[in-house]
Parts: sequence; structure tokens; C-alpha cells
Amino acid sequence: MKKNILLVGTGPMALDYAKVLIAQNISFQVVGRGLESAVKFESSTGIKPFVGGLDKYLESTTLPSNTYVIVATGTEALMPSLLLVLKAGAYKVLIEKPAAISIEELIENENKLKAFSENIYVAYNRRFYASVIEAKKMIEEDGGLQTMHFEFTEWAHKIEPLTKAPGVKENWFFANSTHVVDLAFFLAGKPTQWNAYSKAGTLKWHSKTNFTGAGITEKGVLFSYLSNWESAGRWAVELLTEKRRIYLKPMESLSVQEKGVISIIDHKIDDSLELQFKPGLYRQVTTYVNDETSDLITLSEHIENSRSIYKEMLYGKED
Repeated sequence: MKKNILLVGTGPMALDYAKVLIAQNISFQVVGRGLESAVKFESSTGIKPFVGGLDKYLESTTLPSNTYVIVATGTEALMPSLLLVLKAGAYKVLIEKPAAISIEELIENENKLKAFSENIYVAYNRRFYASVIEAKKMIEEDGGLQTMHFEFTEWAHKIEPLTKAPGVKENWFFANSTHVVDLAFFLAGKPTQWNAYSKAGTLKWHSKTNFTGAGITEKGVLFSYLSNWESAGRWAVELLTEKRRIYLKPMESLSVQEKGVISIIDHKIDDSLELQFKPGLYRQVTTYVNDETSDLITLSEHIENSRSIYKEMLYGKED
């Protein structure tokens, strides 16, 4: 079936998607809201977007029944854009994470989305990093994962001066930190028995700044996590098998500590696609447009994760 591809958005993230689509020789249409970003988009890609917003575009355009939509707008416009393209008859949708500005907005729209949710995928592109693919292979070779530790420290001093739409910084854990959390539990399985704790700090734009927790996943993997946005740290996932400790730290790279050895050695990976495109995006787009979606997360699963994992991590949970 020939697919009709519609890209919603003309900002930096949409440009990253356009670069991948062009490299894959996939023709697509683009709709944006503002003239300034549309001009930059055309200058960078040679493709002229429709300007004036998605609602205006859909007033004069009927989506073909085979339309695959990629929603790559700002966080504040993700859910409104998703509802519009679904109402217009989109066949499948890949929407940028986290699909809504807040956990509350996502869950509030659950009933409206339920009928479509298995054809909607949330774009957690770190699942498709070359480093992650290699880590999965190594875990399988070693007979499975035994324990895991991860960290999602955000650099609050860098985030605070950023100009964002209202509500984006206030929901930064959901909008940004879940990149790491999704990947961690993608690799280790979802938590079953666990405790989560959080507390407020001095930040005025985010309710919590310190997070920790531990438990066991459905795959029997013991895990722990720690994050302090008012101290030092970074994003990281550490994966422990019977034979070695695998570091995704930074997450685009892979290093290994063998059992009984102190030194940590960089592990060579084929990251050629990561160097040409936004990391993980090329493989993510390929799986979406080719309907090879087993490693993509459906919206229904993302909603469940938001309710049973992200909300608990943000506000605290005790079994």
C-alpha cells in the first residue's frame, strides 16, 4: 500500500524528521503554524510547508485513508494536534513524546483516544539508539539482565532560563525525564513490586527535584534509580548481567566493565546513523513507515505507563 505521509510541525524536531524522510526518499507534505519557522524549514529542506496551522489545513484538505501522520510540534500542541488528525481520519500516527503537556492532559483524553490508541505510537527514540540495540544483544548473549540502575538528573540551572510555553517546564519530568525512564523499563520490564519517593526542592518551576526508588520488574530484574536536579549528575542507565556491567552513560555510547575487572572499556558500535541524523530517529521512522512497530510504544501502553509508573515516580509510591 502506498502511504501518504503528513508531517505536522516546522520547528527543530520536525526538521530532524524531514531530514530522515528525505534521506529515505519518502515523499511527504508538511503543515506548520508560524511563517518564520516555515521559512526556515523550506530553506533547510527545499520543501514548502502549508502555513496557518493544522486546523486551517484540515478545513481545506481531506486526508487519504492511507495517511501516516508524524506529529512533531511543540509539547503544548501535541495533544490538540493528535485529536485533530484523528478526527480527520488519519490511519496511523507517530507522535513526539510525551504526547501531551502533562500526565493529567494525557489521562483526561484517554476515552477520546481509546478507539485509536493501538494505531498511535509515541516517539521515544532512545529505544532505537545503536548503543541500545547493542546492549540488548549483549544482555541476550549473557543470559539476561539481573539488575539495573538508572539516573535522570536534569540540569535545572540550564533549564530555568529557557523560554518555553506555559506548562512545559512545570511538567519537565514528564516531558523530558521519561526519555530515560521509558528506556530503562523497556530494557528491564515494567516494575511490579516497588517503592518510589520524591521531594520538593527550591525550584519554583517544578514541584519535585529529588527522586529515588527501587523494586523488581516483571522480568525479575532488581532495579534502583536516583535523581537530584539540584546537584550534579547526568542521564545514565547501567545494566548488570552475570558476566558484565553495561553502561549507557552517555546514552548514545556504550562502555563495559567485565566481571572481575576494575577498568571500564569503551565498546565500539556502528553509530554512523547517529552521526548523520538525530540519534535513533532514522531507525524509528523506518519501523513506523514499514509497519515494523514491535519496539515502538503504543499510546495505550504509554497512558498506562504514565498512570502506573511516571505518576508514581513523580508523586511517590509505597507498596
